Amino acid sequence: MSDPTMVKGPSQDVVATEVPLSKSENVSIEEKPASPDSASSSSDSGLKPVPLSFKIASILLVSMIGFGGNWSSGITGAMKTKLKKGLKINNTEYALLDASEDFMKTALVLVSGIVTDRIGGAQAILYGNVIFTIGSILAAAATTVRSYQFLIFGQVVLALGDIATQVAQYKIFSSWFPPGHGFASTLALELAIGKIGSFVGKSTSNIIAENLGDFSWVYWIAVAMNVFTNCITLIFYFFTRYCESRFQGMADPATGEILTEKNKKFELKRIAELPWIFWFVMLFSLVETSGVSVFSANATEMAELRFNVDSITAGWYTSVLQYAGFFLVPLIGIFIDFYGNRLTLMVFTGVLLMAAMCLVHWSVTSQGTAAAFGLYAVAYCFGPTLIIDSIRTSIWSQSVFGSAYGLKVTMNNAQNIIIRIMTGVLQDSSPKSNPYKKVTPVYLFLAICSFVVAAILVVVFVVAKVGKKSIYVDIARLQWTRKERVLNGEWMVMRRREVGFDSAEERMGRGESGVEGGEVEVSEGVRRERERMKLISRGACGVLALWVMGAWAAYFWGVATGNND
Repeated sequence: MSDPTMVKGPSQDVVATEVPLSKSENVSIEEKPASPDSASSSSDSGLKPVPLSFKIASILLVSMIGFGGNWSSGITGAMKTKLKKGLKINNTEYALLDASEDFMKTALVLVSGIVTDRIGGAQAILYGNVIFTIGSILAAAATTVRSYQFLIFGQVVLALGDIATQVAQYKIFSSWFPPGHGFASTLALELAIGKIGSFVGKSTSNIIAENLGDFSWVYWIAVAMNVFTNCITLIFYFFTRYCESRFQGMADPATGEILTEKNKKFELKRIAELPWIFWFVMLFSLVETSGVSVFSANATEMAELRFNVDSITAGWYTSVLQYAGFFLVPLIGIFIDFYGNRLTLMVFTGVLLMAAMCLVHWSVTSQGTAAAFGLYAVAYCFGPTLIIDSIRTSIWSQSVFGSAYGLKVTMNNAQNIIIRIMTGVLQDSSPKSNPYKKVTPVYLFLAICSFVVAAILVVVFVVAKVGKKSIYVDIARLQWTRKERVLNGEWMVMRRREVGFDSAEERMGRGESGVEGGEVEVSEGVRRERERMKLISRGACGVLALWVMGAWAAYFWGVATGNND
């Protein structure tokens, strides 16, 4: 796959020294040092490689934490009908309730990502779960006293805790596993267990409410689940401290990059200069993830209307259709780790989602809706693993993964605010005989956009490969198999230096000549390439900032029009 002509003359001006890189697919993470210096430092410190048993233990602990969080988050969508009746609110007010959590995430999740990169995932997840539990207590109390305004406040506090835990979970995995060598598999296992938690929460919430006579009991049981989650989090925190004192950091077998749990300083400059391919993955997530999220929030109520069943039966239908494929998720992660082809999977996911939303829009019968939910369930299995792993693979340094993931969550929640409030208003203005008549076109539009973005990425990949463009390495990383990624490790390192993503400390550590005041002398061609990449990234950051402000305007529109009264 790699061609020496891909990285032309300018890159040779940058690479003053070669980093010894393995060409073997079977190199273990523990045995592959980033450089002779890092290898000797690890040897001198007397720290041992992390045993496989400890890696498995960390995965299980984080997955148990995720199970509790997903159980709690799965109940709100399933309780939509009972919340509207119990709190005497309409669809727009319910949408605003959902949007309150999204609003807090757009405001603070990026800050949480930056802080998580600095302090580490284990510490961030500990603080986050404590706040999440406090928020769940407030939400349970609000449903008990039937206060809509109080419930919004509880959801805001919940969001503050969720903000910290969301980023921290995946940051932890990124510090243990590099792309193509366990990250996707580990991520997929956690997501699969999370799906089980969401399934249990969503399918049992209406049963609990009916049998106990009050839907507030669902929220109090969620409080108990969160207390359990806090206990597991505390165990994981001390487990991480133990590992830090006894085991050395792991390295990427392809590039030799040392994986870190936390940074020595805030990496704000790197965040503003993330590669262009990262922003394309973000664009796919903008339409795919947000479309799936908004549809999921309304799936139970739609099932009640389309299948003409009560809320309990509808909850079971949507839970089974959305989460029955949980066993596929680890298989998808394993496939991505070994065979890559992330761009191909994006196209496949877009096709499935588009077909499902076509059925939702044009076939209002129970048979058509059942078929749509089935297709949607398969697409739902691919999305999270594919997108999060693509984000990790697309960035040049694992040290800013928390911030990169924070940008994704910020963008998705800004989009959710806009789409949820929009669909809430559209649903209220739709005829009572078909309350989703004006809503389903929105779902269809987002699904079509997800396919179009994925198709564009495939076209760019093919053109860059055939034309041997310098950007080929940027996008090919998403498509390469594990073996191809290791074989092309040197080209990734060279491209990373060419676009200037390595720090002054890293350049000086390699002993490059021409370093004055933290800058290395490069050719004019390389300088122009770096400026172009910086312009793209900073421009994308600016567009995202505008999008977030638009989401805030939509949220405050809901407040100003009295929809939270």
